[in-house]
Amino acid sequence: MDYQDILSMMDAEIGKLEEAGRLLKQGGKVDAAIKAVTPRQQKAVTVPTKRLMSPEARQRIADAQRRRWAAVKKQESAPPAKTVKKAAKKAAPIKAKKAAPKEAVKRTMSPEARARIADAQRKRWAAAKKATKNASPVKAKKAANAAPAVAMPEAPKVEAPS
Repeated sequence: MDYQDILSMMDAEIGKLEEAGRLLKQGGKVDAAIKAVTPRQQKAVTVPTKRLMSPEARQRIADAQRRRWAAVKKQESAPPAKTVKKAAKKAAPIKAKKAAPKEAVKRTMSPEARARIADAQRKRWAAAKKATKNASPVKAKKAANAAPAVAMPEAPKVEAPS
């Protein structure tokens, strides 16, 4: 509906109300006053209807979408030939980024790091065990905390030139 139509309908209503008010002031009846007013050219107000699709159109759209999905799945599942893979490795030494997001990889520790941590823990346990044999639990806890975690060489001190 155009705004011009809305304005013309509002003008018609205003005209009706003004005429009814004028008749009432003169002492006429309300029903007669409203019926006496002739509306200007009014267009029927049409409420936009919900667009409906025919079952055939729905079926065509569904079939087209199924074909698109099948094509995408076919591309994902079909691995390239071995010769293509070998040629791609030789031609492009830099790996191209994949479009699909990668899954989160669980971080792992190197065997050396695991060994260092295990050795440090064994030293703490030994110190705590030794302290519990010799002294009270409070001293054992202090001894365990005082045990060095990992023996690290100290960096040489550099004296500033004067």
